[in-house]
Amino acid sequence: MSFSRDMVIRYTFRGRRRGFSRVVARASMLGMVLGVASLITVLSVMNGFAGELRTRILSLVPHARVVPTEGSIQSWQTVAEDIEQSPGVQSVAPYMEDTVLLQSRYRRQGSRITGIDLERQRTVSELHQRVIAGDLGQLAAQPFTLALGSSLARQLGVVPGDSLEVVLPTLSVTPLGVFPRTRELLVVAEFEVGSSLDALQSYVSLDTARRLFARPGVDGLQLDLGSPDAVSGAVPSLRQRLAAGMEIIDWRDSQGSLFAAVRMEKIMVGVLLLAVIAVAAFNIVSTLTMSVTEKSRDIAVLRVMGVTAGGIMLLFMGHGLLLGAVGIFVGAVLGVLLSLGIADLAAWIERVTGAQLFDPAVYYIGRLPSDLFWTDVLATTLLALLLSTLATLYPAWRASRIAPAEVLDNG
Repeated sequence: MSFSRDMVIRYTFRGRRRGFSRVVARASMLGMVLGVASLITVLSVMNGFAGELRTRILSLVPHARVVPTEGSIQSWQTVAEDIEQSPGVQSVAPYMEDTVLLQSRYRRQGSRITGIDLERQRTVSELHQRVIAGDLGQLAAQPFTLALGSSLARQLGVVPGDSLEVVLPTLSVTPLGVFPRTRELLVVAEFEVGSSLDALQSYVSLDTARRLFARPGVDGLQLDLGSPDAVSGAVPSLRQRLAAGMEIIDWRDSQGSLFAAVRMEKIMVGVLLLAVIAVAAFNIVSTLTMSVTEKSRDIAVLRVMGVTAGGIMLLFMGHGLLLGAVGIFVGAVLGVLLSLGIADLAAWIERVTGAQLFDPAVYYIGRLPSDLFWTDVLATTLLALLLSTLATLYPAWRASRIAPAEVLDNG
């Protein structure tokens, strides 16, 4: 074992190589470094983006909703008290919701308008913490007032204090004909969460929503379960507790397609970058093939000294694996360091160049997020080692098939 280890180290680091062979060996190692480092860094950045997206969206989207299969919930206070007794339920808030058309002097824009109980809403979302202009408390203090997402307010060209006309999805029958119902609302607040909700969502008080929609009761109940990850444990027991005609929808149902798309993007990017590692790994084939050709006399001498064909094969497999392992180790360390410091690196590049890498108006964030998962590091290194092992098999097998007599006779 000591002899084999010394031979592997000698062939990998101290053996004499021809110029081109040395360049190919270094290129394969460098390719492995860049491939592993790139994959770990990109996966960490995508984890960061997914985490930011989840945090921002779930700051307004409740963990779960209880909705009637038909109609509305009439005595919602009684239903809410019963639901609050369920294990894992922290708080409950009623809501009414519909899609409307908002119209300013400048343009029109569709919006999802939600009527909320302002005090109860504090317990199920972070809406109050996301206000950037105006006073959200005016929703409860003054009827027919409205809070808009920042992007929606910008598209409509309004600020707190301006008025909007809301066109409702119902019709009014008059002696002059049938007309859509409209109402003027006063903008009193503007909020921002840094996601697509800023361009879609608006809020009114529950009392204003009843007057606008002309519907009895509420459309459903929003639930806070303490954590988004708690839905898998709390929802099944809560579903059994609900009365007939009620169903529960959690955030995975309402936002699941978005997060599934993010996961699919991560998988596809991982596969593409894994191809870079595969190319670097199979460069080891060229390196070992040239190494076998250069060291054919050494192989013949070792066979004469009693080393078996299997021993020769293991020797060159070890040579190739050590070459790949060094590149994988350096790449993993570099990838981890980049993942941990890429936000600061991006900020430094912005300061030096004066360019803005991430425009908050486009990406909703002003920095490059990164979240390093050690499972990604482990999976990347193991896959790289597997590809490196596969790449060593053929050249090592060729080395084991060299006939000592033929090589020595030709020498």
